[in-house]
Amino acid sequence: MNYFSPFVTNFCVIYTLWAWKFILYFVGFSCTRIFHVIIIWRLALDNYGELHFLQPFGQTPVVEDGDFRLFESRAIIRYYAAKYADRGPDLLGTTLEERALVEQWLEVEAHNFNDLCFTMMLQLVILPRMGKPGNLALAHSCEQELGKVLDVYERRLSESTYLAGDNFSLADLSHLPGLGHLIEEANMGHLVAERKKVNAWWEKISSRPAWKKLKDLAQ
Repeated sequence: MNYFSPFVTNFCVIYTLWAWKFILYFVGFSCTRIFHVIIIWRLALDNYGELHFLQPFGQTPVVEDGDFRLFESRAIIRYYAAKYADRGPDLLGTTLEERALVEQWLEVEAHNFNDLCFTMMLQLVILPRMGKPGNLALAHSCEQELGKVLDVYERRLSESTYLAGDNFSLADLSHLPGLGHLIEEANMGHLVAERKKVNAWWEKISSRPAWKKLKDLAQ
């Protein structure tokens, strides 16, 4: 089945897809296989009803893995990290406590980081690309709030190499898309560079070979 719209290249969709695509690449899927397993993209308006058939809220992402269908990006990355856990480093934690910390920082990313990050991208990058003015005051307010969030990260990363402990996990991976876009497209790299521990953490996670290769493939 083909749910792709050839003329739709919506940044908002791309923004939400990086993390789970990275997991699939990380565990050894070829890029071709990724897109055979996953049906994700914003549909053209004339296919909007079809998207509602796939996802009850009419939103992306949605995946179909055989007969199994799943939506919500963080549910998707958890699913694939667990399904292919034997193909690479553990991303979910091995003990109850480790898994709890991964989940804790995934929740922080979802509720404390992501909304601020996306609002900044919307106002500073997405709306201007659509020929519409962004709300600079709102973007600045979010920048200040995100700085406070990253101050918490700075304190946490003074205690451990990664957010959930001393091993790279989904908690770190889920930050790669948002921070990458903020740094590369919204010129907000100072938010990271001004914080020594956050900057060192970012250098570690963004230099991982799988992430770099995926970015190359996406060019």
